[in-house]
Amino acid sequence: MHEYHYDKLTWPEIKKATAEDRVIILPVGSTEQHGPHLPLDVDNFLCQAICEGAAQRVPEDVLLMPPMNYGFNWHHIDFPGTIGIGWEPYIHFLLDIVKSVAYHGFKKVLIINGHGSNRQLIEIVARQATMDHPIICAACNYFALGAQAVAETRESPKGWVAHADEFETSLYLYLRPEGVRRDLVQAENNMLPSNFWWQDLIEPAPLGMMEWWSSFSHTGVLGDPTKASAEKGRILYEACVEGLVALIREFKARPLRPREDHH
Repeated sequence: MHEYHYDKLTWPEIKKATAEDRVIILPVGSTEQHGPHLPLDVDNFLCQAICEGAAQRVPEDVLLMPPMNYGFNWHHIDFPGTIGIGWEPYIHFLLDIVKSVAYHGFKKVLIINGHGSNRQLIEIVARQATMDHPIICAACNYFALGAQAVAETRESPKGWVAHADEFETSLYLYLRPEGVRRDLVQAENNMLPSNFWWQDLIEPAPLGMMEWWSSFSHTGVLGDPTKASAEKGRILYEACVEGLVALIREFKARPLRPREDHH
């Protein structure tokens, strides 16, 4: 069995892994409130679980990095426990990680995200890193890889799969049921009606905007976790893992085509 944890290898083993063209997988998330019924580690734990599940299936193709467990989430700061990171240090931190693995000779880096508001920042990192180094760096939300399964299993309407909701609670019930405070599960959605802005992990709104979370949620929840189940979590987990495995295989096979300056 190939060792796929980046930090479990020695430096000569890392050198060998570069010759195997392994894809670097970097999980990123956040430490923040997820209502009264879920712990602060939801975004980190779920993202890492998906990445770990995929790496176990293709260990010879990947190296799984230690996770980045803090994110861009100041809009949640009114709820105790949330740790916020500014956008500028966040971008530079991730760019330095990618710069390091590129210097060691790795050519493919996938940033896998578990927190919605990181998305714009990790896309900037992926684009800038690809311009700065002879690599391909790409970024995606893990939950987007299971979008079809979410569409087929969700009972919540548009705008209700957002935060500590049916989706996240189902995954947590499947992967770590003892962490869910079941007696505190409750639904909440006080978003103002809009044709342009709503919160939904799978059906994003056309308008990019974020208000203070406490201005539209008293509990920190946005969605209906009462519709969650461990069986839904199993379906969603398998779909996200299989989606990530397919992405890894395609990404590893993708050639690095040379640029052509037309000046």
